[in-house]
Amino acid sequence: MVEIIMVPGIGGSGELHWQTRWEDANPRWHRLQPSDWNQPELDDWIAALDRAVGAARQAPLLIAHSLGCLLVAHWQQVSTTPVAGAFLVAVPNPEAQAFPVEAASFANPPRTEFRFPSLIVASADDPYGTVEYARERANQWGCGIVEVGQLGHINETSKLENWPQGRALLAAFAAGTANRRRDS
Repeated sequence: MVEIIMVPGIGGSGELHWQTRWEDANPRWHRLQPSDWNQPELDDWIAALDRAVGAARQAPLLIAHSLGCLLVAHWQQVSTTPVAGAFLVAVPNPEAQAFPVEAASFANPPRTEFRFPSLIVASADDPYGTVEYARERANQWGCGIVEVGQLGHINETSKLENWPQGRALLAAFAAGTANRRRDS
């Protein structure tokens, strides 16, 4: 079974967030640990992700939400540490008015193709990033994209609980990355 690293966004995904629920149900899954979840600094978060990926026994799968998606985009440009893939949920637009000012260091994410398989999951009514923005990022990053309807920012306020639709998407994506690794 592939190792999993959770990559939350600003605030660290609280106890009602699907990321935390998934992690609580899978004690072998890990979460990166930056210095501060509420005052994010890109360099610190890159170092935290690099530590988490470097500690994995095998190339892990990253499950990112919101600001964590932008972190993955920046990190993959500066690190060569292997990962199995990235499941990117609710990619925010750093140029949007709603983007948190405290996350300004995450602006200008790379526009180049990722070096590993990735999938963006986008909501039609995400206040932090439009579906059009998610499609543009998917095209630039070489990601697949799944549009899941109106789920807001796909977080605890979306009242998804364990988010079974997301678990099914993750399972399909993980199976695809496993097949890709076997074919390599």
